[in-house]
Amino acid sequence: MLEALQFDFIQNALIAGLVASIICGIMGTLVVVNRIVFLSGGIAHAAYGGVGLAFYLKWPYLPCTMGFSFFAAMIMALVSHTAKHRADTIIGVIWAIGMAFGIIMIDITPGYNADLMSYLFGSILTVTRNDIYIMLIIALLMIILARLFYKELLAMSYDEEFAKTRGVPVVKIYFGLIGMLAITIVLLIQIVGLILVIALLTIPPFIAEKYVKSLFQMMVVSGLIGAVFTVTGLLISYQYNLTSGASIIMVSGIAFIFSLILDRVRIILRF
Repeated sequence: MLEALQFDFIQNALIAGLVASIICGIMGTLVVVNRIVFLSGGIAHAAYGGVGLAFYLKWPYLPCTMGFSFFAAMIMALVSHTAKHRADTIIGVIWAIGMAFGIIMIDITPGYNADLMSYLFGSILTVTRNDIYIMLIIALLMIILARLFYKELLAMSYDEEFAKTRGVPVVKIYFGLIGMLAITIVLLIQIVGLILVIALLTIPPFIAEKYVKSLFQMMVVSGLIGAVFTVTGLLISYQYNLTSGASIIMVSGIAFIFSLILDRVRIILRF
């Protein structure tokens, strides 16, 4: 891997993966503790509608997809907050419609067919310095917002009713969280892919949650675990000439399965 660092595209991929790990460490922790993993998956898949619309109308990818995804995310947030008993069904429907709409828009775009696989697994090896600068801005924004609203996010994440009695604007914080999640997902999908975004949002926090005592620690440890997955996946992909995004996902998946086995062993040993 050391000799590979002489190449600019490897350096960019490594930096992008590490920054993505920081972003997903913060947002993923909030996703896991608030139990909105399915909702985040819905936003990610619904974003395909924005991708297809952008190609069909020949509009810039980022504002079009971000606007579409933000609108879909707000609908999902409203549904999950007001109709919790039907939220999973409605989110699943929006998820399916958004993705189908995007694929149809691309199908009917004259003379052009986008490679949807590139949005599934991303193109982390083609990340540019400008992409990295955008990701760094997002990471800095996430850190600032998490710091400013840490107490409110902590209260809402672990005891929503208590947060309301303490005067925390739970509804506004929740919708703000979903909005930031939508923006984060859209910005990272083009770079690291839909599947890798979901993997980094969910697996590191799931593993970290067992070994930490605070929300802040969970964010930090999640980011570190995500960074380990990224570096290991890139190393494997370079060594064996494999797809980098898929390699990172496989490393994450193996670690996830291993953590489940370890949990089971610990439970057995206690008895």
